[in-house]
Amino acid sequence: MIRLFRVSLPTSIVVLLLSEAMLLTFCYVVTAYWVLEVDPWTYLFFDGGLARILVVVLAILLGLHLLDLYAEIRTVSHTAQALEIVQAIGFAFIVEALLSYGNPNWRLPAHIMMWGSALAAVTLSVWRMVYAHFVLRAFAEERILFLGINQVVEAISERIAGRPELGYTNLGYVEDHHEPGWPLNGAKVLGPIKALRGIVEAGRPDRIVVGLTERRERMPVQELLDLRFSGIPIEEAGTVYEEALGRTCTKELRPAQLIFSGGMGPARGKVALQSFYSAALALVGALAALPVMALTALAVKLSSRGPVLFRQARVGRNGKVFTLYKFRSMWVDAEARTGAVWASKDDPRVTPLGRWLRRLRIDELPQLWNVLRGEMSIVGPRPERPEFVRVLAEKIPYYRQRHCVKPGITGWAQINHKYGDSIEDTITKLEFDLYYIKNMSLSLDAYILFQTVKTMVVQRGAQ
Repeated sequence: MIRLFRVSLPTSIVVLLLSEAMLLTFCYVVTAYWVLEVDPWTYLFFDGGLARILVVVLAILLGLHLLDLYAEIRTVSHTAQALEIVQAIGFAFIVEALLSYGNPNWRLPAHIMMWGSALAAVTLSVWRMVYAHFVLRAFAEERILFLGINQVVEAISERIAGRPELGYTNLGYVEDHHEPGWPLNGAKVLGPIKALRGIVEAGRPDRIVVGLTERRERMPVQELLDLRFSGIPIEEAGTVYEEALGRTCTKELRPAQLIFSGGMGPARGKVALQSFYSAALALVGALAALPVMALTALAVKLSSRGPVLFRQARVGRNGKVFTLYKFRSMWVDAEARTGAVWASKDDPRVTPLGRWLRRLRIDELPQLWNVLRGEMSIVGPRPERPEFVRVLAEKIPYYRQRHCVKPGITGWAQINHKYGDSIEDTITKLEFDLYYIKNMSLSLDAYILFQTVKTMVVQRGAQ
């Protein structure tokens, strides 16, 4: 794993991205040498040809990102993957067409674009197959041995089994409740806890992850001390859970960790910096979106009876209640009979126009005003309604702690998890929120904003 933007990214994904950037550049450069009648060297390095090629390469990489081809490396169908690669290259053609309207000098010559794109489509399709079948195996280098099987270990092992690009190999489990050979998520129980030392000598793990359910009674302290001083890292399951799943494990979280840890709460300097650049981005965004907001307001007014803006009480930083603004996407008095309820799929309270506003996230544009007023940030946990907060805070440990920062229009939970309409979903999103609070930074906010664009394009999570 590589730590970038305060996020643990699989090394295999980063290497794939860099290798494909080089392959794409190579395809178009080779094409330039093949089809140009003038000196290719002069065109590439003195007439701006290489810069134009790099624009095309970046557009293709962005297209691959929007199609989720850097989310997971494995694919069920090579044909479907090849078609998605062609779609990404088609996105580059659209970018080239837009550039030709703005400044024709930035457009790549048509014959280089056509033949280079054909070569790129074949090259990337073949490279993806080679990478998935051969290169990816080289990254599964970190061998993990699990001591104990609790819910956290089950979640980690399931993640490892489904995402080989993360770079982990599950050696198996050491625990007393199941016979050796009992299977779980692609690995097996190797033996009881008393056989830990022999199992370690045979398997040679790179890391031992402890997930015992009865730690005080069954923890092999002396053996773990000897193994730790022999050079083998030993970590709690919650630490690996955060690394592999990108969220803080509330099941393993103890109040003492929050009280005495210097890394959990947001630093005042980071909060102040976020307030500054959130206000700047909100001002620029509001000015740029004025035409869209004007047309949306007119459409809402003409499509259904009621006000253009929807106002609702939400809980902000330190539990302070504020009024959140959105373009109205529901019928008037939609909750008159039901009271406060979570939104659901195909929600009957939503108007036909409102469904489109929600899918495109246009209904949330008025929240830029909340950011300018200092009630929200561009990035942060989503603000919840007071009625729900009172209930959730009683049922879910550490739920109140998500209010230590300003709520956001988008956030780490929104780009990683679907819209939550149950207690289980809320707990998962809380874990993402706590991870964000722990790692809050300008670089993480930039990463979230970049990923939010993809979420909006693929219309993921809206209800």
